[in-house]
Amino acid sequence: MLLSEQAYKKIDRELAKFPVDQKQSAVMAALAIAQDETSWLAPEVMQAVADYLGMPAIAVQEVATFYNMYNTKPVGKHKITICTNLPCQLSGGEKAAHYLQHKLGIGYRETSADGQFTLMEGECMGACGDAPVLIVNNKRMCSFMSNEKIDALVEELKK
Repeated sequence: MLLSEQAYKKIDRELAKFPVDQKQSAVMAALAIAQDETSWLAPEVMQAVADYLGMPAIAVQEVATFYNMYNTKPVGKHKITICTNLPCQLSGGEKAAHYLQHKLGIGYRETSADGQFTLMEGECMGACGDAPVLIVNNKRMCSFMSNEKIDALVEELKK
């Protein structure tokens, strides 16, 4: 079994939200649950989700590759996604991105040598007034990211 019993219980809770004959409606939640457990969606993990939901593996893969919150390649322990849309760029996003790249010693779509950090570009995160904005591991939004706040975040994540 690729996923834990707890992961399947969480997927079952998502399945309960939909009619019995519409199990595929839970695919996004199931992928998120699987990714939380495995850190990335390897082909065999996507196959396990497809089998559990009774849908073709290619349909699961299409969802996983369409949305950027799913990791279809290995990532570091902490995936940091920086908003690169124009409002963030005009409000310090590019400066914050360059600072973070220099601090971590990696570019976009790269993982630090210690496996701790992967840096990604992201589209609008719906918080333009809080720019520069970044999201950690698809769950934690960080706003007004000055160099000092970036330093504090990186130190916190290293612990």
